[in-house]
Amino acid sequence: MEPNNIIQQLPAGFAPESRVWIYQSNRPFSEQETLEIEEQLHQFTSQWNAHGTPVKGWGKLLLGQVIVLIADESETHVSGCSTDSSVRIIKSIERQYEVNLFDRLLLGFIVKDSFQLLPLQQVAYALEKGYITKDTLYLNNTVLTKGEMETKWLIPLKDSWVMQRIRQTA
Repeated sequence: MEPNNIIQQLPAGFAPESRVWIYQSNRPFSEQETLEIEEQLHQFTSQWNAHGTPVKGWGKLLLGQVIVLIADESETHVSGCSTDSSVRIIKSIERQYEVNLFDRLLLGFIVKDSFQLLPLQQVAYALEKGYITKDTLYLNNTVLTKGEMETKWLIPLKDSWVMQRIRQTA
C-alpha cells in the first residue's frame, strides 16, 4: 500500500486550496457497503449546492474505511448550509452502516501495508512494543485542503502532532 497510490486516487482538476473533510470509520466496510457508499457519495457530490449554485465536489472511500469529501471553492464558495449538507450525508452513512465516523481519538496508521486503527491512549504502548515505529505512516486527518492532503496527510508518526502529544505525557 504505497502512499503515492493512495494520493493518486484524489481527483485531478481540483485546485490545491480545495477544502477537504476526512471521516474515518471505526471498522472496514464490506465490498457491498463500499459500492453503496461510493454511489451515495457520487449522488451527493453531483447535487452539492451552495445557495443554489453547484459546488464542484468529489467524494470517495479510501483504504476501505476513510471517506474523503473535497469541494473546489475556486468557483463556488462552500457556505455553512452546504457544509451542513455534507455532514448530513456522513451522519446518514454512519446510521445506515452502524459505524462511528466522528471519533477523533481513533487514529489511523498504515501498518504492514494495511490500514489499522489505534486509540490515541494506546499509541505510546504500541510504539514501545514495536507494533508501530516512529516511521509508521499516520493519517493526519487534520489537513484542510487538497494541497495539504497531497503532502501532509500520510506522514511518518514522528512528524505528527501525535508524537508531540506522546512526548508531553511521557
